Amino acid sequence: MADLGHPERRLPPVLHVAGSKGKGSTVAMLRAVLEAAGCRVHAYISPHLVRFAERIRLAGSLIDEAYLAELLEEVERINAGQPITFFEVTTAAAFLAFARNPADVAILEVGMGGRLDATNIVERPLASTLVPVSFDHMQYLGDTLAKIAGEKAGILKPGVPAVIGLQSDEAMQTLEAHAAAVGAPLFRRGREWQAAPTAAGFRYKGRRALDLPLPSLPGRHQVDNAALAVATLDRVDAFTISETQFRTGLSRVDWPARLQRLTRGPLVTVLPPATELWLDGGHNEAAGQVLADWAADTKRPLDLVVGMLSTKEPERFLVPLKRYAQRLRTVAIPNEPLSLSAEAVAEAVRRAGFTDVAVTSSAAEAVADLARHRPERVLITGSLYLAGTVLMENG
Repeated sequence: MADLGHPERRLPPVLHVAGSKGKGSTVAMLRAVLEAAGCRVHAYISPHLVRFAERIRLAGSLIDEAYLAELLEEVERINAGQPITFFEVTTAAAFLAFARNPADVAILEVGMGGRLDATNIVERPLASTLVPVSFDHMQYLGDTLAKIAGEKAGILKPGVPAVIGLQSDEAMQTLEAHAAAVGAPLFRRGREWQAAPTAAGFRYKGRRALDLPLPSLPGRHQVDNAALAVATLDRVDAFTISETQFRTGLSRVDWPARLQRLTRGPLVTVLPPATELWLDGGHNEAAGQVLADWAADTKRPLDLVVGMLSTKEPERFLVPLKRYAQRLRTVAIPNEPLSLSAEAVAEAVRRAGFTDVAVTSSAAEAVADLARHRPERVLITGSLYLAGTVLMENG
């Protein structure tokens, strides 16, 4: 950053989002509400699904790929062969873009952890937002919730509000301790702010009270993500957002591969007309529980197609879904060196208690195999990388 002239010091006001489950959805909701309020919003997310440019939004639009290539070449030239990671190069390019293009706010999603994440070079964001912390990236972040939460808490800054979503007691204690140590004022769900479902959506109560609709993304967990986005904007004094703008923004959230129903394309046409095909990039224990809650709420039999990275734990992810899944087909993630083999995923899910399990060579083969059983609903899940491949191959 010093060699590039410290672009991270010239960013618009920053909202910084960390945690294990719901970062991307919370960023999408923050962006939708702020844009509904007339703000120009930069956003940095990861990973991408189909196109690399999805990682960087400039004032509401995906970054132009030719411009992105220029920025990446500039970063590589200035770096001059020094040790650097893929994510650091990407973050440097994003910060250059954000510093050179005007906007009212920049939303940064932590890549992994928080304390040592490249995005954490920003010294004083408007708010540090923590979505639920759960077991994820354990080989890097630690083998207990306290250790993982400690890494996530690394984004907390002196005097910067720490807006905290639902947490386990162990994670919350760690976050509170870190906030006290650095002097970050806490704004916690269940303490300084509340959210509860209503017949029409949910009621938020913090520094103000709001009656809001369900967000446009399906699943009860998205109400929690929506409430956390509302709490973040409620706690930040830089924006004045009306209840109408909150309502409009939440109704417009678009976030692919998060319980996304696919309604066209070759994967859909191979299934019986009444069969629903869904896609979700969930891959950790918390995501498995979220999907299980969705299955319980919707009360329809479920068949699964699963592919996962070797850095994840299939058993932890899939155990919550066991009672809802009839059949499970496993795949490897195409062109992904860290993918588990379909055989390895199958072994793990059998250990988790699944019985009707088969190895397939691709998502298309898996869906075609399940189609023979005339399923009511098929869910492809286990990885955002798999989800991206499915979106690309399905057109």
